[in-house]
Order: sequence, then C-alpha cells, then structure tokens
Amino acid sequence: MLLGNHDSAASGGPEISRFNPNAKAAALWTSKVLTSQNRDYLRALTLSQRREPYLFVHASPAAPRDWEYIFDRFDAEPQFQFFTERACFIGHTHQPAIFERTVTGCESLPPTTLRFDPLYRYIVNVGSVGQPRDHDPRACFVLLEEPAASIDFVRVPYDIEAAQEKIRLQNLPPVLAARLASGE
Repeated sequence: MLLGNHDSAASGGPEISRFNPNAKAAALWTSKVLTSQNRDYLRALTLSQRREPYLFVHASPAAPRDWEYIFDRFDAEPQFQFFTERACFIGHTHQPAIFERTVTGCESLPPTTLRFDPLYRYIVNVGSVGQPRDHDPRACFVLLEEPAASIDFVRVPYDIEAAQEKIRLQNLPPVLAARLASGE
C-alpha cells in the first residue's frame, strides 16, 4: 500500500488545492466519510517502497510528493535517473503502460505480458482498479511473477452500473459516474 494524491487529499493533505472541481468534490466527500482510524491509516502510508529489485511509487520516482504524471516515453525518459532498481511500478495516470529503458533510449511497449530483460530497466504503470482511463472500463492491475521477473496485465469486469449508482446516490458530480462506463 502506498499513499496516493487522493488518499492524501482526503486525509487532510494539501493536494486538494490542486484538484479540478470534480476531483475536489470526491476528495471532500471521502474526507467526510472517513473515520479517524481510516484517516490515520492513510496518513501513515509511505510515498514509495523499495523491494529489491523493484521500486513502487504512486506517481513518479523523481518527486513522489509532487504527483508528476508519466504519460509517455518522453515523460518516462528522465525518470530513470531517479531509481536504480530493475523496474519502478507506478499508477498515478490510471493508464496502463510499459516504458523500457535500453542503451539507445526509452521506448513505449504495449501493456501486456512481459518478461523483464536483465539488460534493460522499466517503468510499469499498473493501470487502475477503480477508474481506468485508457478507454477500457474493466478494472486493470498487474501480476508480478517472481523469480521469473515477468508481469502480466489483467483486466477484470465489474458491476459498473452499481458503482455508478452509488456515486449518484451521494450527489457527487455526474461525470464521476459517467466516466466509469467509458474508461476515460
């Protein structure tokens, strides 16, 4: 478990001032329904974890608390200088992706099954279980297999209509419910 920007905002962090109105409404609602125990749990989460040979961080290895976005290979390229592990797993954009750093530069690979090449390094965006944003509304996550050093992106359908109804019942911005059906 890692601290994400919405976790921080909902538990009293300063990130909420940078949120768009819809994200702010969701964070404020979450803050209201959290128990003090929930809030303490979120506040105790770390921004990153190292488990050799991997680094796990919500946003970026360069500045985890700045909540930088890594959307493409151009965003990914400079990030490799901020970690030494074989791979860094991220999620902030909610868009599954693989960025491979070779001797010739950084390339974007399709998010699918991959065995890590021991000569290269990787940034892997695991996607999102709650709000995928790659136009595929199914929940997305990555399975990491050791010692094979391989990953597999997994997609799982869930009851989107039930999730949308729960959002609507809380009078949250309608776009938060609508986006679930399109994965945007």
